[in-house]
Amino acid sequence: MDPVDAMLDLMRRLPPTRVEDNVNALIRICPDYADDLLGSVDQPLKVLTDHATGREYLACDYNRDGDSYRSPWSNEYDPPLEDGTTPSVRLRKLEIAANEAFDTYRELYVVPAASASLTWMISPFAIHHRYYEGGVSSVYLWELEDGGFAGVVLLKKVMNASSPDEPSGSWDSVHVFETAERGRQAHYKLTSTVILQLVTRRTEETPTEAVVTLEKKASDHSTKSSGKVSLSGSMTRQTEQDLPLQDPSTHIPNTGRMIEEMEIKMRNLLQEVYFGKTRDIVYDLRSVDDLDKARKQRELQKELVGFIKR
Repeated sequence: MDPVDAMLDLMRRLPPTRVEDNVNALIRICPDYADDLLGSVDQPLKVLTDHATGREYLACDYNRDGDSYRSPWSNEYDPPLEDGTTPSVRLRKLEIAANEAFDTYRELYVVPAASASLTWMISPFAIHHRYYEGGVSSVYLWELEDGGFAGVVLLKKVMNASSPDEPSGSWDSVHVFETAERGRQAHYKLTSTVILQLVTRRTEETPTEAVVTLEKKASDHSTKSSGKVSLSGSMTRQTEQDLPLQDPSTHIPNTGRMIEEMEIKMRNLLQEVYFGKTRDIVYDLRSVDDLDKARKQRELQKELVGFIKR
């Protein structure tokens, strides 16, 4: 069996919450296959700061060269790299425009009634809803050998818990696309991956006398954890489309619409299928209602069924 296939097969069976630690452990075991493994396994995106502009950007395998990462804002590597790979002048111009567009996308979202234009043709009179409500986005482009180009759109949103009872988690989107121009049209192939981590906690108040600590009592009550649920995993979907191409800048709204439609589909799938199925399993395994009340309801149902049969 190919070593890379074996490592990928192993990664599918390891906890997704520790994907970064697991990848590093496999790289230490098989350092010769580090590039193949890093290019095949989707990891939570890292947030770095561009020292030249002071703006945050996302780091992944697509803007990595050795141990350095290229910033989409200054086009410089950190740590500095003299011979680092950079896009051509024409593609760099498109990359700058794409970063500004997706920087707006992560902040604003046009109402579904205006879905024909969405955030890619924003009107000053349009009504907007919050979408990511912040977060960080980055776009990286590179040339392909056949004359087209490819790119990746990265989006990350972290939710930090402000209190012990509030949930925490992160959403990482990795959208890789390839573009082939065909006269007045362009063919796009999009591969989207979403990495979701969600942790919910529940605490309850208890008298401090019941909690043994080495510190001096600060109040009459304290809290202890009574439950924790961690959901994490990744989902990948693909799509292809042929869209009109007026000029090179048209690539931005074309890919933007495809990515937005894909994110909406994947969010709905997560909410309706994955979260819905998890909720059904939890409710089947653990009764939320009082057992005596549930027993009386079953007896009442049997009694009603008996009346109907008569």
